Amino acid sequence: MGALFRRLIDDLGLNQARLAAVLGLSAPMLSQLMSGQRAKIGNPAVVQRVQALQELAGQVADGSVSAGEATDRMEEIKKSQGGSVLTSSGQTTSSSGAPTVRRVVREIQSLLRSVSAAGDIIDAADALAPTHPELAEFLKVYGAGRTADAVAHYEGHQS
Repeated sequence: MGALFRRLIDDLGLNQARLAAVLGLSAPMLSQLMSGQRAKIGNPAVVQRVQALQELAGQVADGSVSAGEATDRMEEIKKSQGGSVLTSSGQTTSSSGAPTVRRVVREIQSLLRSVSAAGDIIDAADALAPTHPELAEFLKVYGAGRTADAVAHYEGHQS
């Protein structure tokens, strides 16, 4: 987590206090996350704000969002309540109003990863594999796999 937060600080031109404020965390909590004293964020709204900042940092890096626009977007992110992409609107949806596949997948990943570490998820999947192979695959793909692989899995299981 420390590397992720340091990247956000660098890419978005923030300091730790400003990043903590945008995320809705206390500065000491952010410091604990960055130093590895804490490993998980229990608040799903904060997890979604982290994801939104990651997307914003990518847009700043590729030049599709200016520094001024990024500042405005960070204020929007700071005010966001988080919540499920399955029921929210705005940037998490496509032009048809449906949530994007990537956003749905990221929410599933975030939920699983907020509950348990990847190694524990793999152990659980291995235990389930003999009797529930589909569930074991789901846990491995979404709980410990790459987002691109999870998106492909999700798309492959839509009817």
